[in-house]
Amino acid sequence: MRTTPKRFVKTFVVLTIFGFVVMNMSLFMTSERDTSSNVFVMQQPGGAAVLSSSSSHRPNVALGSVTVHAPNISHITSNKSALHGSASRYVRIGANVTAIKAYIAWVNSHQPIYNLDRFDLRSSDNTIVIVVQVHSRIDYLRYLIDSLRKARFIEQALLVFSHDYFDDDINELIASIDFCLTMQIFYPHSIQLYPNVFPGTDPADCARNTNRAQAIKSQCLNAAYPDKYGHYREAKYSQTKHHWFWKINFVFDRMEVTRPFNGPVLLLEEDHYVTEDFIYILLKMYRMKHNECKDCSIFTIGLYVKKLTYGAESSQVETVFWQSTKHNMGMSFNRDVWKLIRNCSKSFCEFDDYNWDWSLQYITMTCMSQRLKVMTVKSPRVHHIGECGIHHKGKNCDPAVKVHQIENLLKASAGNLFPPQLTVTGNRAAPKRLPKQNGGWGDIRDHKLCLSFASAPPR
Repeated sequence: MRTTPKRFVKTFVVLTIFGFVVMNMSLFMTSERDTSSNVFVMQQPGGAAVLSSSSSHRPNVALGSVTVHAPNISHITSNKSALHGSASRYVRIGANVTAIKAYIAWVNSHQPIYNLDRFDLRSSDNTIVIVVQVHSRIDYLRYLIDSLRKARFIEQALLVFSHDYFDDDINELIASIDFCLTMQIFYPHSIQLYPNVFPGTDPADCARNTNRAQAIKSQCLNAAYPDKYGHYREAKYSQTKHHWFWKINFVFDRMEVTRPFNGPVLLLEEDHYVTEDFIYILLKMYRMKHNECKDCSIFTIGLYVKKLTYGAESSQVETVFWQSTKHNMGMSFNRDVWKLIRNCSKSFCEFDDYNWDWSLQYITMTCMSQRLKVMTVKSPRVHHIGECGIHHKGKNCDPAVKVHQIENLLKASAGNLFPPQLTVTGNRAAPKRLPKQNGGWGDIRDHKLCLSFASAPPR
């Protein structure tokens, strides 16, 4: 039979995908055998070391107290060549969607942790988990990573990058991090992976501004489910809320390494920039909870201000009920607070607002028995450098100018960073009105997908 060009291309694609899968499985099997230099050590309180190994397909390493969770501790390779190699040896996947799906399924299942040859998972009083939500803006992400590198106590953190866009250059950048333990997780329902079918935009979907009567007549897929303003879903706006809720569910309920951890989980985004004392300040705030604000649930170290200052306010915090427009940047909470949020999953997922933060404020005011109270800084330790994005349409999308301004300010204010003590300056009244629904979330398919993230039995 004569080989046609079409048959040749099809055969080439199949062989390429097969080769990718075989290569990754081979690397993983090699890493499983290479245990001589990658033994995981966790110190008992008395100084004794616990050494353990396991042939389980998923790493079962726990970040937390070894005395309580010793049975769950096992060996995990820290050899980066098991998946990423170093930045210079990263195996680029390319744009083949089938190959990308296979890759992220492997990563989400096996949950490899990088840099275990440099750092271990001994939990200390300075341990935090940092989760960064990443899309595609690598220029911003470089600045964030550079700022994280400079932070005190960063070597004791677990840094998790959660992606809704697969990009070889971004993966190479993350593979180059050498200053703390790192992980990557991938939102598996992204527009990139499903561009022409839900959760992407199906060609049979109703256009945003289609009149409902016309939509029903045309029988477009979601004709019965416009938002409260009569508009139909736009996938690019829906994805952010989906990713946020999936990410939180995954970190708390599906990641083995965080199983016993009840310390601070800090949420950042790719276009944030942190100060050198951000972990130092966050830990001080958590330690103030018992004496200064027993009912504080969220601790926020970002702030939206018109004029940045690091004078007397550098050592001041305040307590107030959580508001989406003021306390959504650099917010952190622990597993106990996550359980409160998870119990309100239905309200969160069905609230007609494509913003995760407005949806969170809604459930704090309608679903929870008590509203979430926040302790927040008065001088920001997390800055927003994103001039372009979903909500920001600035003409100058180069973050260098904003970063330069922040760095100059921090250099001039160095004497006011790392304050020895923090003081609470007062409490502000809580807003009484429910947040206005922004719409964009009327489609029942979005509700069901969102709820599916919380469907697994919690730990």
